[in-house]
Amino acid sequence: MNDPGDAAAVAEMADHAAWVRAAARSNAEWCDAVCRAHGLRGDFGDDAWTSPRRTPPLYPDAVTLTDRLGTSAGVGTAADLLARIDTASPGCSVKDSFACLDLAPAGFEVLFEAQWIHRPAQAPAPAPTFPRSLAHPLEWDVITEPGDLSAWAAAWGAEPGDCGPFRPELLTDDATHFLRARPTAATTTATATNILAGAIATLSDGGELVGLSNVFTAPEAATVGIGPRDTWAGCVSAVTARWPGLPVVGYESGADLEAATANGFRAVGPLRVWWRAVRPDADHGDTGVTEGA
Repeated sequence: MNDPGDAAAVAEMADHAAWVRAAARSNAEWCDAVCRAHGLRGDFGDDAWTSPRRTPPLYPDAVTLTDRLGTSAGVGTAADLLARIDTASPGCSVKDSFACLDLAPAGFEVLFEAQWIHRPAQAPAPAPTFPRSLAHPLEWDVITEPGDLSAWAAAWGAEPGDCGPFRPELLTDDATHFLRARPTAATTTATATNILAGAIATLSDGGELVGLSNVFTAPEAATVGIGPRDTWAGCVSAVTARWPGLPVVGYESGADLEAATANGFRAVGPLRVWWRAVRPDADHGDTGVTEGA
């Protein structure tokens, strides 16, 4: 008889692998939406999503969708993948969704590593850990007006008056939702410009899955005692209220990974972002991807 512990471990590995694939696909769909808003057309293949033209700043040129890429059982090779993107431009990058590629021979280096995360649909909604004097300091809603997008982007970290990679066209995408958290009316008058936290939620898999990205806590939030764990608690509550019964995926590292796991997420597998280093004699322009992508 097989060891029940071994069977459970195999089942857990298969479950994690399935959620990594779902999270990678969700992330690729989000990257594709950003590119479409910039007038760029990406391509979905069995092995990866790719953009033949350089993507907007902070977004990868390719997102792998299988861990078999470059193997004898795979649907292509790393060279095939790189041939479908603009590797000549400074800052070209590849999101290695399964942390299984070696792109160093092609002149790439690892920019950062992170963990895919998954929150089961049945996980209970978290309770915010705000200071006792501020029972309900933030209210979460969804941006619908283009005029509010610049304020959201500024709180996220874009330059004043600049929406960064987020074009207003994304507000007309039924799958894309910019979430913002502002002080409640009980504490102050909420305006579009006093955003203390935010995130982007995207629906994928036919509306059966929520992808969460660009979760942020504005520096001003610390003045009222709000940190990443509070942001994640409020964000998850807002997502589960708007899309009850749906699982949530994304990827994080560092403090945000700790905050996510404290609010019902689990790490299901590693990812790696490869970036083609700019040559010393090249124009030092866009440097590619950060963890916001």
